[in-house]
Amino acid sequence: MMLRRNFLKWTTLGAVTGTSAAALAQSAENKVVYHLADHDKIAFALGNIQNHFMAFPDRGQVVIALVVHGEPLGDFHVGAEFERTTSKLRGLVDKGLTPYACVHTMAWLKLTLADLAPGFQVAEKGGVVKLAELQQRGFAYIRP
Repeated sequence: MMLRRNFLKWTTLGAVTGTSAAALAQSAENKVVYHLADHDKIAFALGNIQNHFMAFPDRGQVVIALVVHGEPLGDFHVGAEFERTTSKLRGLVDKGLTPYACVHTMAWLKLTLADLAPGFQVAEKGGVVKLAELQQRGFAYIRP
């Protein structure tokens, strides 16, 4: 039943926009959001994202977001102490990653957007709300 509904949704949307249902479904399948809330998973999550981009070598084949909240956000602070993490993030942003910082965590850690590695956007309603919004927009959820 769910497959039939999805097929009908994509077929109808394709008819309205002039795009094939297969093309619409393919683009929807290649949107993912990574959830990072565990300090000990930072390197693992960034490695997973790197591997995800490598699976889709042509830019634009995949859309990847990263939502960071809690203690891990502090490791994305600009500064020599965190250069390894911020350098890795910069490379992923160059590939198309959109990282989001939880506004509540920023306040808790007394961070501004300027304090964070380039590329971050603020999740204005909070990290978990941003995760839900992205999932509602068709992003697959991954928590390494």
